[in-house]
Amino acid sequence: MVFSSAAFLFAFLPVTLLLYCPRLFYKNRKREIAKKNLVLLIASLVFYAWGEPIYVLLMALSILFNYFIGLDIEMHKDSPKSKKLILAFGILFNVSALGFFKYSGFVTESINSLFSLSLEFNAPELPIGISFYTFQIISYIVDVYRGTPAQKRLVPFATYVTMYPQLIAGPIVQYGDIEKQLNDRTVTREKLAAGILIFIKGMGKKVLFANTIGAFYTEISALGLDRISTVTAWVGIICYTLQIYFDFSGYSDMAIGLGKMLGFDFSLNFNLPYRAKSITEFWRRWHISLGNWFRDYVYIPLGGNRVKPLRHILNILIVWTLTGLWHGAAWNFVAWGGLYGILLIVEKYLLKNVLEKIPSFIRHAGTMVVVMVGWVLFSAESFTAAAEYIRIMFGMGETAFYDSTATYYLSSAGLSIIVMSLSAFGFFVNMPRVKKFRLNVAAMAAGYTLVFLLCVIYLISETYNPFLYFRF
Repeated sequence: MVFSSAAFLFAFLPVTLLLYCPRLFYKNRKREIAKKNLVLLIASLVFYAWGEPIYVLLMALSILFNYFIGLDIEMHKDSPKSKKLILAFGILFNVSALGFFKYSGFVTESINSLFSLSLEFNAPELPIGISFYTFQIISYIVDVYRGTPAQKRLVPFATYVTMYPQLIAGPIVQYGDIEKQLNDRTVTREKLAAGILIFIKGMGKKVLFANTIGAFYTEISALGLDRISTVTAWVGIICYTLQIYFDFSGYSDMAIGLGKMLGFDFSLNFNLPYRAKSITEFWRRWHISLGNWFRDYVYIPLGGNRVKPLRHILNILIVWTLTGLWHGAAWNFVAWGGLYGILLIVEKYLLKNVLEKIPSFIRHAGTMVVVMVGWVLFSAESFTAAAEYIRIMFGMGETAFYDSTATYYLSSAGLSIIVMSLSAFGFFVNMPRVKKFRLNVAAMAAGYTLVFLLCVIYLISETYNPFLYFRF
């Protein structure tokens, strides 16, 4: 089940909110929160089991294991050696589970390719959201190791792991950020209204923008690399650049909006990343929760930037290789992560005093070109396919620069590209508003209602409704 589906919008969400929001017969705060956590836990398990019921067992095992690991770490808080061993065991278990489901096939293929072997291995189907909830679990046991009190009650802990708004695609919620909210939160009319508006905004980005522009990229990809010109290749990757932003940021907005409806405050996950004028700035704006996770649980424990330059460079490369692997079990993802690691090192050590002297629009254009080349590596089925696409983009070899196919896609996708680019760059954020409060509220209500209705019409009439981050 995805947020942008009729089943979720008109069945799952209304029923969940009706069961979640009324206080019923509870007279004290603790009992009300306990009821909310239980309802949310059951709803989240139903949400997850909707498409993959068998993997609920894996999630339940992971919840139970890490619940007791957290208690065990706290129990041995006065024994640093024992505490560290328990933490290491917990991390090993979680990483091993993720590795088996996500990387076993990749490792087998790589060994076969490297040593000319023919080992057979039927890789298991990847459980949806395992990359996200594994990172949240690791966040919990590490936070407990660092001194955060372990969660004594199983239901709140299970609610944290399974919470359906951010279970499938984030944002990655660190335990320390919502520990208090698990035990005490309030659903107010203001929060509910704000959550609905954020949700509709995200759904509009996902359904009206991402799906529309993504259809063009899908068509261009289906043409085959031997049938596209340089201009067509650029149109294709521009469409994908816009699709993945509106797709993922739209889904994050929906998750944040749903969280607010349920009384939670999740952190912003995207902050107009295509406004960035450097790769460093881009990654401070893109998938912020993932960057924060790697910073807090990998980069800083490795020493961060408080070490000698060579070790600092190694730390960056480790973090970005892991970032690439987190996104997918293939060499093109490793190359994608490695590319950003190298670029960040170059900006840090070679271009530190040069970038500021370059005109702003040139820095922005250069950053966007690099980001789009990165999206080629990210979206391709293999490293070889990515290299061939990049070759076509830059007119290397016997590639036509322009053809009738380019004319067709420029004319059919051109207006969408312009409108969505302006939106992605934040052009509409600072548009003037109506000065009179009542007119402003009325206009906003009408606008959000229209967006919601258009999304519903699209979902009913169209079958193209992918979600790019489902495979991660």
